[in-house]
This record gives sequence, structure tokens and C-alpha cells, in this order.
Amino acid sequence: MIIAEIAQAHDGSVGILHSYIDALAETGVDAIKFQTHIAEAESSVQEAFRVPFSYVDKTRYDYWKRMELSEYQWKEIKNHCKSLGLLFISSPFSCKAVDVLEATEVDMYKIGSGEVANLLLLQKIAETRKPVIVSSGMSNYAELDNAINLFKELHINVSVMQCVTAYPSQPEQWSLQTISEYKKRFNIPTGYSDHSGVITACLAATALGAELLEFHAVFDKRMFGPDAKASLEIDEIKALVRGVRDIKISLSNQINKDKQVADKSDLKKMFGKSLCVNNHFAAGHVISINNLEAKKPAGHGIAPDDYKQVIGKKLLTAKKQWDFITHQDLNF
Repeated sequence: MIIAEIAQAHDGSVGILHSYIDALAETGVDAIKFQTHIAEAESSVQEAFRVPFSYVDKTRYDYWKRMELSEYQWKEIKNHCKSLGLLFISSPFSCKAVDVLEATEVDMYKIGSGEVANLLLLQKIAETRKPVIVSSGMSNYAELDNAINLFKELHINVSVMQCVTAYPSQPEQWSLQTISEYKKRFNIPTGYSDHSGVITACLAATALGAELLEFHAVFDKRMFGPDAKASLEIDEIKALVRGVRDIKISLSNQINKDKQVADKSDLKKMFGKSLCVNNHFAAGHVISINNLEAKKPAGHGIAPDDYKQVIGKKLLTAKKQWDFITHQDLNF
């Protein structure tokens, strides 16, 4: 599953948000992920900005207040996604946000990495019986174990994503090898949530067996907002989706190497070579390795891999430079 996250890239504009849905639908992603914020239920005036990006919001609380959408607006967003064949996923940041998303009939929940230890919220989400994706960016193994076990014990369809809480994250921070660690530890679908701002990490994660991918989407990395620099632009997302689909096709098709080569016998002959002499030699000349060359195509003389059979043998007939050598030319 390929998930594009709009998050706050809309900057509070419902019109821009809907334009993101239309643009992302054309990239081939499977789902769009949002964040559902209700300022009074999740924040306070004491909350600090993660990134000092805002010129219009005095506090982080003010920012979340500006990002709020009504239940009616969320329903319109859900219907828009559904009309384009896209799953509607959101990360709630309060129990009240879960109520809004349930009224909206959200398809799936994503647990933001900062909420993994919030068992109150996780219990509320589990009671909806909806599938859940757990992000791991700010969680240690004990917290992840608690969260994932909570969902497993209630028989909730749960997945986990390796994630790095850095915006943008650097290659030395990606920790792609953690994907295989999570697969062994949790035995559930495992993916990668990316904040690098480049397509490389998700492509590599796919090749390493990631079953889910998530990344932030933005029209332009120079746009206003806390996640813009760590996001992918629309054309980058198109390239990523193409690459992921191709990698998955490759990984799902096991090739029999011997049969593959046999099926290309004509090409193998064309690109193959035959032994020849690299100078003029009279009959009776004893061939040494320094007298030999191999040139295209195959099948016009002794194969190069049999060159040892030729060394030390006498020519029965004279050979001009670059003539092929056959078994009939030598005293075997």
C-alpha cells in the first residue's frame, strides 16, 4: 500500500486540500492520509512549536486551531477520496478526533509516533475495530510492544512502520534494516514512513520487503508549513509509485537463471565468441596462449572456455591473422 500524507500541507484551506486529493489520485497512490486536529482536546498554549515556521500563529495551539476542520468538511473529504478510489486514512490526536473520524467513516487509522504511548487514545481507536497502522518514530521497543500487543489482543488488524522523526531525515538516519527487525519481532505487515524528502528511501524500503509506504506530499517544497522540506512533490510521487510497482513486480517473479539463458540462445550466440589466431602462422606452428584471441560470434570455431585444449597443439594448415580455429585445424 502506498500512502501519501497531506497532513497540514493545505494550511487550513479546504479548497487546497481538495486540490491535493485530485492531484494525488493521478499519481497512482492507494490512499491519502490526513491528520485530524481538535486544538482544545489535544493542545494547550504551553505547547511549543516543533519548527518555528509560522508568521501567522502566535502559539502551536493557535496553529492547530487554524488547522481544524468540521465534521461536515471531513465527510466531504472522505467522499472525495472514495469517489477517486482512494482509501481515507487519518491520524487522530485526541479521543474527540476519533469520534469525528468515526462519524466520517474513516477507512483506517494511523497512530502518529508521538501517540504510541497514549494508551487512552489507542484503546479508543481499538474499540472502533478499524485497521490500524502504528508509526514508530518516537517510540522505544517497550512502547511499541505495548501498543501492538493492545491491538493484537483485541484482534485488530495492525501494521507497523519504521519511521525517523527528523524533517528532513538524512540517509544515515533512515535505519532501513529495522524493517526486517520489525518483521521478525512483531510478525505483522511492516512498512516505512518517510520524512527524507527524496524517493530513494521508499524505493530501498520496497526492495527490502516493506509492505506499506507513507510519505508527505506537497505541491512545492518551498511552500509554507512545518513538513514542506521533508515532503515529496507530485511529479516525484509519480516517479516513486512507478518505481515501487516495478520493484514489486520484479520481486514477485522468480526467474530460473538456466531457463532464462536458454531462452536467449540466439542472443548468446550473437554476443558469444570463438577462438582465432592473432597473427599469420604457418602449418606446424605450435599454438601458445599469446597467439590466441576470441571474437564474435560463437559457433565459428572452438569456444574460448576450451582454450586450454588448443595450447601446445600444432597447426595442420596455415592460418591468416584473425582466422577462426576449429578442431580440424589442430593435431588432437
